[in-house]
Amino acid sequence: MPYITYTQQASGDEQTLAQAELYSHLESQSEAVAPTQDPLTSRDRRIIGEIIEVEPESVRTIWIEGGITVWVQLVGGGRLPFDRDWFATRVAEVKATLPETPLERNERLSDELEKACTVFGLYHGEINWLSFSTKLYQDGHFVGFVGCNQEGWYTRPRQYGVNRVAGSAKDVIALLGVRAAVAA
Repeated sequence: MPYITYTQQASGDEQTLAQAELYSHLESQSEAVAPTQDPLTSRDRRIIGEIIEVEPESVRTIWIEGGITVWVQLVGGGRLPFDRDWFATRVAEVKATLPETPLERNERLSDELEKACTVFGLYHGEINWLSFSTKLYQDGHFVGFVGCNQEGWYTRPRQYGVNRVAGSAKDVIALLGVRAAVAA
């Protein structure tokens, strides 16, 4: 005996809602499995936002099409086209005048310190990001303190004492009397 199954057709609103829920679920699952790497830094977004006069958070991504047009994709779904040469000129102008945020400063200083420590064969402890300072170690032995403040890079061999100031992380490490590591 044949069986007949009756199904009730969902209304257009219910279908739209269900479809949106499905897409949302699929998107969250794909990001959980393979999160996308954002190619734009917060500084990039600040620069683009300044150029096109929008909030930096509203900039989703940017790409160049055909080597001629720069496209800016906004979070809300809009896209804005710009001439590549004009956009590049504006980026250079804004970059030169945009102040560095504390986070950007810390990232730049951290990179500089890592490079300088590599030259001397040193490693450092946890960084105090509020004042950007840390202890340096070589072969498990304490070497001294290194930090950066409004005056520039500073160092001292003991916790208490006079800071010695220099122009770069590499220079202040050398003031501690540490010689550059020799590659084996």
